[in-house]
Amino acid sequence: MQQAAAEVEELSLAERAYRAIRDRLVMLEIRPGAPLNEEQLGQSLGVGRTPVREALKRLQYERLITTYPRRGTFATEVNITDLAHISEVRLELEPLAAAQAARRATAADRATLTLLRAELNDDAPGRDPAELMRLDLRVHRAIYAATHNPYLEDTLVRHDNLATRIWCLFVDRLSDMAGHVEEHGPLIAAIVAGDADRAARLARSHVEGFERAVREAI
Repeated sequence: MQQAAAEVEELSLAERAYRAIRDRLVMLEIRPGAPLNEEQLGQSLGVGRTPVREALKRLQYERLITTYPRRGTFATEVNITDLAHISEVRLELEPLAAAQAARRATAADRATLTLLRAELNDDAPGRDPAELMRLDLRVHRAIYAATHNPYLEDTLVRHDNLATRIWCLFVDRLSDMAGHVEEHGPLIAAIVAGDADRAARLARSHVEGFERAVREAI
């Protein structure tokens, strides 16, 4: 019984470590190419090395870190040539996710999305870029969760994470970052209203606008 409880606790610690390290990598708080030290990460998160090691296994699969024999583990570089590949996937799956969220969102999902929409309207142009990007991540993840398709959600979270790393790299050159984030308002409204066709169109337009904005910033 004690062993089972310990295993559950270890899993929860591994999940906490995974999410914290993932978001540091996504937001480039851990810079591309930087080494990752298991002991230092564990100390900063208040967990042991085993949860950190489990988290790093998942992050390697998600292409956020890479491990070299006898050299160690490093944050993956952000390569702009990946943008086309990532956008190719998102252009197909983001509209699908938006449409499915419009069809399947529960009352709790719609309440969460409505609260996020209110945050979008809360003086977005005056916000810190990092705060805007975190809000963008929260909106995307809430939409993916509302699809109630764990396979679709998992795939899109991973690709959105990679896209956000590219966005962070060029944030200082983007002309209207707040406008890009605020585009989610009509998308959320369509999902909450159950308008699957409109939600899909807006999601596709959003991905197209993201790729275009990044290419203009290069």
